[in-house]
Amino acid sequence: MGRQKVYLDKLSRFFQIRNMLLRQALAECLGTLILVMFGCGAVAQLVLSGGSHGMFLTVNFAFGFAAMLGILVCGQISGGHLNPAVTFALCLLGREPWKKFPVYFLFQTIGAFFGAAIIFGMYYDALWDFPGAFNVTGPNATAGIFATYPGKHLTIVNGFFDQIIGTAALIVCILAIVDPFNNPIPQGLEAFTVGFVVLVIGLSMGFNSGYAVNPARDLGPRLFTAVAGWGGEVFTVRNGWFLVPVFAPFLGTIVGVIIYQVMVGFHVEGEVRDNEGLKEENVQLTDVADNDKTNDKTKTTH
Repeated sequence: MGRQKVYLDKLSRFFQIRNMLLRQALAECLGTLILVMFGCGAVAQLVLSGGSHGMFLTVNFAFGFAAMLGILVCGQISGGHLNPAVTFALCLLGREPWKKFPVYFLFQTIGAFFGAAIIFGMYYDALWDFPGAFNVTGPNATAGIFATYPGKHLTIVNGFFDQIIGTAALIVCILAIVDPFNNPIPQGLEAFTVGFVVLVIGLSMGFNSGYAVNPARDLGPRLFTAVAGWGGEVFTVRNGWFLVPVFAPFLGTIVGVIIYQVMVGFHVEGEVRDNEGLKEENVQLTDVADNDKTNDKTKTTH
């Protein structure tokens, strides 16, 4: 055991990264990989089994718990964003530096790419056994296992609105969860609460296009499917649908931040600020009164 500890210590020193931003980015990569691996794995079981090993409810539970586990894995290091829209929101509010946004976005997308690759490898034989294994559209389409695609009824405009509303709802709930002035969540339960939010969004807003509300979660697996056999059609189908889950969530983020701050955030922050100012004023008044009493005593003594 002693020799094993020596080897482990040497490995730890060799692989330890000193740059904090890179460490955080790697953590985000792993957390997003977990999110996509478990979430898309549930979709793969549903599609490839013809419904015998899954249903709409199980997919939503999988994504909800996958988000929770991803946050638990990387939350203490990077904050557990798992979503460029979340990083963007925190940058807008000045809680994270802007330099994190492109780095997190890149590594979250890489994590999503490899999460999809893992599921592809796990269900490779099942894919080849499935009719129309590499179809992007049609009744036997399998591209939707990895990335989101619009329902037949959905237009680009309605899909854009769908992603804006879904992301805005996600951001409002997350801001409420991480806001220390608004009923802060007990320590250790933040990840579970965010997972519950993802579950609720999926159960209520997943019909139109699969509720990506996460540019990295959609773009990473879509890039993977483009090189794994589905081809460039994943980017051209439905008049370039892929642009909607990539860009609309950022607009939804802006909407969500504005709604939360105007209706809740600014008010609770203002109350705390006012109370702190009142405390400082009381302290100053007390100090002045104490000084006056001291001066009176001094005069009396002399």
